[in-house]
Amino acid sequence: MGVTQVIIGVPREICPGEKRVALAPANIASLLKKHSIEVLIEPEAGLAAGFTDAEYEAAGASFADRASIFSKAQVILQVQTPGSNQSNGDEDLAALKAGQIVIGMMDPLANPAFARTLADNKVTGIALELVPRITRAQAMDVLSSMGMLAGYKAVLLAATEANRMFPMNMTAAGTLNASRVFVMGAGVAGLQACATAKRLGAVVEAYDVRPAAREQILSVGAKPVELDLDTGAAEGSGGYAKAQGEDFLKRQRELMTDVIAQMDVVITTAAVPGAKSPILVTEDMVKAMKQGSVIVDLAAERGGNCDLTEMGKTVEKHGVTIIGPVNVPSTVAHHASQMFGKNIENLLNLLIGKDGEITLDFEDQIVQDTVIAHDGDVPQTRMRELLELPALEKPEPEQPDTQDAPAEEKK
Repeated sequence: MGVTQVIIGVPREICPGEKRVALAPANIASLLKKHSIEVLIEPEAGLAAGFTDAEYEAAGASFADRASIFSKAQVILQVQTPGSNQSNGDEDLAALKAGQIVIGMMDPLANPAFARTLADNKVTGIALELVPRITRAQAMDVLSSMGMLAGYKAVLLAATEANRMFPMNMTAAGTLNASRVFVMGAGVAGLQACATAKRLGAVVEAYDVRPAAREQILSVGAKPVELDLDTGAAEGSGGYAKAQGEDFLKRQRELMTDVIAQMDVVITTAAVPGAKSPILVTEDMVKAMKQGSVIVDLAAERGGNCDLTEMGKTVEKHGVTIIGPVNVPSTVAHHASQMFGKNIENLLNLLIGKDGEITLDFEDQIVQDTVIAHDGDVPQTRMRELLELPALEKPEPEQPDTQDAPAEEKK
């Protein structure tokens, strides 16, 4: 008898406003070339991202309706799993069955209960947000991929709303000074925002609480803004910013007021995984800004870095336009899907063995960190802490049996 092929299913995204797709045609072609698997995709799953059914068919995918995909596939790939899709994700949750593996965005740190739900239903969950920031896992890091796109698009949103051009221009009608752009947070999104604003001709400055970010800011052509603050403990694990106390944030806001008052555009990107975004721009700071200036708050989905941000809306307060976009990567769905799909492709290459079967090696850090539910339990350490579950006991190492060993080995 031949080996049964693993079936991977890619349903159409149902989260409102989600235009991405979990695998692009090129990802499917690459996977089928390397592994003995089958890929089922729902018709028109990639259409909103600019990928036609004909392209998927040419790549080697087979088509099936949504119910068949959830019924037949051992692995379900989604951009927004029921864990992150709070609008209508319960429809997909009810369709998952015991023994299946679901891979995608799960918002696990903000919604740890989802891990318990998957475990109770004997479903294995792999949360892409938890891919560790290690060299070997860079090609699987969806947060970096999507953050880069968000930083790029934030600058375009600001340029569209601003009442002045970004580049300096010397014309017969006089000189137009370059816009001043200030980026708060120099992670992947912030650095891409700096680079994009610089390419558009703006004078760009940036600030990050992590001391190590200074060189990164310089590398993209921006000027680091340095404040008189003790930031020695500002960086947490994995290179992410660490949540700071209110005293620190208050002092930071005081020093930042004068900086922001000089800017034409402010882009905020400061986020702490699983926590509410810190308030970096108060209403008083907005009042001190120039009339007609713009704030783009990329942390809007986590409460926002600006006091006056309204999630999903563009509002004008005290003469300042404040944009609170949601799911920014979905607005550039074609390239977002290419990058997201490549991240998943690389993860699947790690998980699929030579026999075509999915293998979860819990000795591998990538597996340890991303698998939030498996075999009826929650194996991920941080998830267990958030759920207040007892730590898993590590098996005792086997002791060598010396009963029948030669005398010289017993000495």
